[in-house]
This record gives sequence, C-alpha cells and structure tokens, in this order.
Amino acid sequence: MKSSAAAPSLALCGVWLMLGAVPALAGETAEETGAETEADASAQTTQDQAQAQNAPAVSPAGPPPFKPVFDRNWATIGLGAGLVPTYAGSNNFQLFPLPLIVGRVGGVGFRPAAAGLSLDFLSPQPTVVSRDKKPTVSLGPTFRFRNDRAVDSGDDVVDAAGRLDNALEVGVSAGLSFPGVLNRFDSLTISANARWDVLGAHGGRVIEPGVTYATPIGRGMLVQVGATAEIVDDNFADYYFSVTPAQSAASGLPMFAADGGLNRLGTLAIVTVDTDGNALNGGFNVYGLAGYSRMIGDGADTPYTALRGDPNQFLLGLGLGYTF
Repeated sequence: MKSSAAAPSLALCGVWLMLGAVPALAGETAEETGAETEADASAQTTQDQAQAQNAPAVSPAGPPPFKPVFDRNWATIGLGAGLVPTYAGSNNFQLFPLPLIVGRVGGVGFRPAAAGLSLDFLSPQPTVVSRDKKPTVSLGPTFRFRNDRAVDSGDDVVDAAGRLDNALEVGVSAGLSFPGVLNRFDSLTISANARWDVLGAHGGRVIEPGVTYATPIGRGMLVQVGATAEIVDDNFADYYFSVTPAQSAASGLPMFAADGGLNRLGTLAIVTVDTDGNALNGGFNVYGLAGYSRMIGDGADTPYTALRGDPNQFLLGLGLGYTF
C-alpha cells in the first residue's frame, strides 16, 4: 500500500449526501412541535380562565421553545479516513483523508462532490421542503481536481508508463429532489453534473448522473443509499486508458487505443449517527460509508485495469463531523 492522492472520487461523491435529509426532518419537527403546542394551549384555555381569578400572577416557567440547528444558515464540518484504490482501476489501496463541509449560508448551499465542491444557488430554507412537500430544484457550479496517475500509483509497471498531469474539471450540477416518497421525512434526489477539464490535461468532458434515497431513523440516525454512473468522451478515455507505443516500450504493457462511453457504475451507502441521539440540536456525529463501483468499457479493458488492476473497486470510510 503506497500513498497517493489519486482515486477517492467515489468516496467523496458520497460524503456530500450526509445530513441531506435532516433539514427536512427539522422543518417537520418544528411544525409538529408548534402544532402540538397550539393544541395543548387551546385545550387548557377554559381551565386557565376558570382559575385565573383565584390564581396569583406568576411568571411563565419552563424552557424556551426548541429551535432546530437547521435554519437559514447551518454547516457541518468533519474529517474522516477512507480505504480507497490508488487510481481508478487499481487493485492497490491506500488510506486517504475524507474532509467534509456541507451546509447553507446566505441562501447558497454547498457540499463536497467527487474530490471537489458543488454550490447550489437555489438552495431552499429547510422548512420549505417539509411544509410544501413539493419537488425542489438545485443548480450551481461544480469543480473537481483529478490527479489519477499523476502521483505514485503503487505499481511500478504502471508508473513506468509515465506520470500524467493534474486536471481541473469545471462545470454545472443540477438536481431534482422529491420529499416524502415513502414517509414524511425521506427524499429521493435525481441529479447530474457535466464538467470539462480547464487545465489541458485530458482536455475532455465527464458526465455523472446519479440517484439518491435518504431517510432518517428517529432523530439520531440518517441512512442514505445512492447509485451513480460516469460517462466520458474520447479525449478523457484516450488520456487515461490508452497505452501509446512509447508507454508500451517503457512499461512492457501492450498497446491499447481507448474510446469514450460509459466508464463506471457505482453504489454507495452512508450511515450518519448523532452522538447524543438528536441531530436537530447540532453537535457531533459519526458517519460511516461503504461503496462499490465497476469499471466498464475501455476503462475495464485497458491494460492499466485488466492486467495491472481490477475493474471491481471498493471503498470503506469512517469520520467525525460537527454541525452548528
């Protein structure tokens, strides 16, 4: 196992999902609490009036109404570690840090997205989704830093083919979220993003559609499962999967000419547990994730995968976050 910054994309794709359904739960809970309080007050009105003349004046007692942490502005920050392949298609693994920052500030939502960041300029207040039960749209820019085989891959033969350049992919991300699918607090989100390399490394385009289902279990746990795909163009495939005559001579790998197309299918499960059993009041939470993806097409057939790696890609991760 050697260190590399190359391949934890599936892990980071999944980490942004965490706590995504909790704001909806917060809104519902706040409304339910308010409704119960109003009903209790109405039920006591007659009794209070009957006792008012005989009862001495007293100051209101009891704690102030509970206010969930998920309001106009909130954020979760955290740090974890994941066991991930050293590059897409590798059968070597490494421990890689998994930072987390997700939330909403000034009406703009933000979340990690595949070794990068996505912003949502249409991010609604948490109570809007839970009150209206209407689909919500997300839209904003997305960024990804990609360094597959730009650093030590953990395989001397692959490294002999030569290091690649770092890529910075910039594009747009959009999604449509449906709340209350199977229960009052869950959500189903369909999303997609398209990115283009702006540093001239692979010089290509990547499209990533996905679907995610999230549901809380009580107030202290959130379970999320998702599926994603990766579709690449010819420039991307040629850069990462082709073996040129020069690369073949240097590494001993057979020559290979790659074309674009469907490159990967994957799934990810995330469980988030609040340490005090109530995610609505913020504080610390522990999250774990497990994922599997399968390289497809020339991403699986390239000698970097077929001869030196494995098309089956796995990951495990564990982290600690704080919500405020």
